[in-house]
Amino acid sequence: MNIDEGSAVYRASILDSDDPADRQVLDGLTDDERIEFVDRRTEQIRSLTELHPAVRGDLADQPTRWAYYPWRRVVVGILGQNAFRTLRLDRNRNLITVEEQARLAELTIGVVGLSVGHIIAHTLAAEGLCGRLRLADFDDLELSNLNRVPATVFDLGLNKAIVAARRIAELDPYLDVEVFPTGVTADSLDEFADGLDIVVEECDSLEVKAMVREAARERRIPVLMATSDRGLIDVERYDQDPRRPILHGLLGDVDSTQLAGLSSRERIPYTLRHADPTRSSPRMTASMVEVGRTLSSWPQLVGEVTMGAAVIAEAVRRIGLGEPLSSGQARVDVADALDHLTEPSVVAESPEAAPPTAAAVATDTPSSVPHTVAAAAVLAPSGGNAQPWHIEVGSDAVVIRLAPERTSMMDVAHRGSAVAVGAAAFNAKVAAAAHDMLGKVELSEGDPDTPLQAVVRLSAGTSPRLAHLYQPMLNRETSRHRGDPEPLADETVDLLHRAADSEGGRLTLITERSDISQAAAIFAAADRIRYLTPALHHEMFTELRFAGDERPDSGIDVRSLELDDSDRAVLEVLRRPDVMAELARWDAGSALGQDVSARVEAASALAVVSVQGGTLTDFAHGGAAVEAMWIQAQQSGLAVHPLSPVFLHAITPEELTGMSPSYSAELQRLQSRFRRLARTPSGEELVLVLKLARAPRSSVRSRRLELPREPGGPS
Repeated sequence: MNIDEGSAVYRASILDSDDPADRQVLDGLTDDERIEFVDRRTEQIRSLTELHPAVRGDLADQPTRWAYYPWRRVVVGILGQNAFRTLRLDRNRNLITVEEQARLAELTIGVVGLSVGHIIAHTLAAEGLCGRLRLADFDDLELSNLNRVPATVFDLGLNKAIVAARRIAELDPYLDVEVFPTGVTADSLDEFADGLDIVVEECDSLEVKAMVREAARERRIPVLMATSDRGLIDVERYDQDPRRPILHGLLGDVDSTQLAGLSSRERIPYTLRHADPTRSSPRMTASMVEVGRTLSSWPQLVGEVTMGAAVIAEAVRRIGLGEPLSSGQARVDVADALDHLTEPSVVAESPEAAPPTAAAVATDTPSSVPHTVAAAAVLAPSGGNAQPWHIEVGSDAVVIRLAPERTSMMDVAHRGSAVAVGAAAFNAKVAAAAHDMLGKVELSEGDPDTPLQAVVRLSAGTSPRLAHLYQPMLNRETSRHRGDPEPLADETVDLLHRAADSEGGRLTLITERSDISQAAAIFAAADRIRYLTPALHHEMFTELRFAGDERPDSGIDVRSLELDDSDRAVLEVLRRPDVMAELARWDAGSALGQDVSARVEAASALAVVSVQGGTLTDFAHGGAAVEAMWIQAQQSGLAVHPLSPVFLHAITPEELTGMSPSYSAELQRLQSRFRRLARTPSGEELVLVLKLARAPRSSVRSRRLELPREPGGPS
């Protein structure tokens, strides 16, 4: 028989129907008409099998058990121990991870004083913060205790520790609970304290408080205490400093033996040293005067007791997991917090703006051909709209210099900046051709201060092909609407290839739905890495411009992301580096790639532009090819959205490691998978990937930095 007669008053008996002895007990209980059977095992098993991720086979197949509660005369069908714990604590994830939960299950915690301690012990059990509990209290439950002890009238007259143990057993019959119904005394102290990892002390007796701490200090056990007035919390880390005085030295040199010999009046100074009436609430301080006169005992409110339990639970979690927690006192004062309510800051969204005209995008309307050409150059796309160039306007040339100070981690070796400079030079060529001033275009690589520059000479000359693109070039934009994946017409495919070829790039169109889905998965995995790598995450959100931002002339306006209210709310969560750090620590965050995955899945095609060679000049030619193809795509009625996976411009494994040391191997695999999917041969480098779809125009267009002012213009 598995029923322990001594502990049956507070502990459930776990019965296995396959065990002959237990089967005999169950048969006897079945025959007893006073015993009720409650069987919800089918629902529990179903819930277990529906968990994400799916539970291991050994858990799903673990035999069920029966829990017999003598004080209730009820037998309850339950899952096996490991399956029960897994399902019961599933909603703790990931506030407490599975691994952390397993570590916390090794803790043995003692709770002394089961009025305030009842809620604390139950909270520790409910959160799964321990594997064993020792509960000590000599007192019986009275009706006046029910203002703060979550018991019932059926429990009146029972020992408080037994009442708490029963409630915990009804929560988790597998949790090991031991009761000390005579409380902690000099005779029982060693038995209670030996083997504990943490002590929670909530008794009324000052000498017992001292005695418990002396025993804890001797055994290097941390002690926690919640005093339910203005949320006072005490933490005494005797495990870290076994020489520290008990109760932070507030009692002076007196010990438990001396305290036991003092009269009630003589104890008052010591009691007040800890209670500190100068910091307690006015009502509690006034009540001190009335105890024994108009008040029978110290007043306590269940709300404050419950708040204390929450803080104690957090302290236990930190100690159990080895997280920082020092000795000392703190107040978690709810009343004070409510006295200092503040209105939440609400940032109003700017009104939706229609796409500006080309003249509105440039800060000055250029009146000369050189400035017209320069104004066209600044309309070129760039990663994060960083505009990584310096533009110099002369009477016979426009010079576009790569600005290395505007680089980012994903702009590996300035290759992304070179793509932007190439696109800007293409725009300048188009504008020069439209004004019959197209001369020679020169690309050259220089020193670290100017790694690349493009010089567009202005002299008599034109190109009908380029001149025809002038207005479409001014109208070119990024549309981040999801759009519809309508197939591309053969004529459109041909025009896109010719546009990229004309500037020395090679275009690969990914159009098969299965291939697009593969690309979506690759880009989602790469986006997850971008979120989970601290430096990349920081740069990502540095690029975004929110309402009221002081730098609206560069970066990406969040309105252009075309997010609905739900997505905008999620964006606020994604901005937080502490949240990303937790996801990285758990190796989680698969949902971080959902947005880019959904956008890619909505593509009619993915346009992959590549070039032969890996010099900055090669990437600049690729940038020109991207811009030519982009303009042609819009002329064909397509919306264009550039995509930049983390691995885009990295050529060597070392470069991937430099961007994301923790995920470099995964980035190499993703890069290889995408190159195979895009059929990019060895010797060619990826320049940019663009999503093509049928979608509306952008709701807001990117702003641009100011051009140098024209000679003789306003100062």
